[in-house]
Amino acid sequence: MHVILNSMTFLRALDIAFFVFHTGLILFILLGWIWRPLRRANLLVIVLTGLSWTALAPWYGFGYCPFTDWHWQVRIAMGDTDLPHSYMKFLLDNIFGTDFDPTLVSWVTILGLIAALCASVAVNVRDFVSKSREQAKKAEPPG
Repeated sequence: MHVILNSMTFLRALDIAFFVFHTGLILFILLGWIWRPLRRANLLVIVLTGLSWTALAPWYGFGYCPFTDWHWQVRIAMGDTDLPHSYMKFLLDNIFGTDFDPTLVSWVTILGLIAALCASVAVNVRDFVSKSREQAKKAEPPG
């Protein structure tokens, strides 16, 4: 019984860690472009997320996320068998205590990623152009 308790305690700790990490990652994807020092990392994470969703689709289906897969393995080991396909559905259902339409959640998730990508590209390009202009100005001879 002690081993089972320790296993369940470990699984619960993993569940919490995945919940915190994955939710934080989503917030970083959606909002990380706002803070200048994080903009390049934000763009990279958005691109990697998009690649996971699309490039791995032939093997795992569109929208595949390895973090969701690993989290669901932990939840299944804890006895949870009623898991949605999408982590966003899981998250929203738990936050709001309701059963959101999975298609609606998928579309909102896709649109959120696209909006974050557009914002991240825009601010990264703006930063690059601004930095290039500053460097060009510094390189000009005085006079």
